[in-house]
Parts: sequence; structure tokens; C-alpha cells
Amino acid sequence: MMSVQALVQFSGRTDCRRDGCGPLGLILSGHTASHPQELVHLSFAGAAPADLPQTLDDAAVARVSEGNYRITSGTRSWTVSARGAHVHREVAREFYRAIPAQPVSWTQRLFWRIVLALAATAAGRRLLRAWRGG
Repeated sequence: MMSVQALVQFSGRTDCRRDGCGPLGLILSGHTASHPQELVHLSFAGAAPADLPQTLDDAAVARVSEGNYRITSGTRSWTVSARGAHVHREVAREFYRAIPAQPVSWTQRLFWRIVLALAATAAGRRLLRAWRGG
């Protein structure tokens, strides 16, 4: 017997998107209290419950058994039967904030502007091919 395993605790509004023709029957999208700056998508490889609304407030999702997940919002709950669930966090903002910007020198900018301007014309492409040796 498997114990209930919490997957995601959304905070605030959670959007519910049904995908009737693809492999993912239901995708929940929203933010969590633990990472409010990241958008979280929880995708289910199974059909969405027919009475699930378009949006939920403070939704919680837990795995209750093999292939069964419970979505709760307020006093209501829904069961999703799915082959699996996948959690995806949008971490691009945090990732790029951690990488320092590399300044580009004016000579590099000038070089690439000239190359792109030459590549935009037939005569410029012939010149670039000749310069490259091919």
C-alpha cells in the first residue's frame, strides 16, 4: 500500500488546460508559495475530470496510489487517472540572473553589422565566399 505523496501546492489562481488530442490530458499551471517567481506546470498523461473548472484557487495535488492523483481546491476534490505526472518549473529568469552579462565591444558589434549587411546582398555573399576561400 502506497502512502499519499504531495506533488505540488499551488498558491493563488491555477489554470486548468485540457488537451483532448495530445498525450497530455490535463495541464495545471500556476505559482507555488515556495517559489512564487517561477511558473509551475503539472502535466498528466491521462484524461481530465469532466467537472474540473477552468481555474482553481490554492490547488493541491497529491499522488494517492499508482496511476491516481487527487486535486483539491477549497472543499472540492477531483481524481485524475493517469499513467504519470510531470512537474516542470520555469527557471529561465533565475538561470539568466545567475549568469553575468558579457559586454560586447564596439569592434565586435561593428564587425557583425558589416558581415550581416554583406550577407543581405548577392554581391556581399560573393565577397564573403571569396574572403572565406570557398
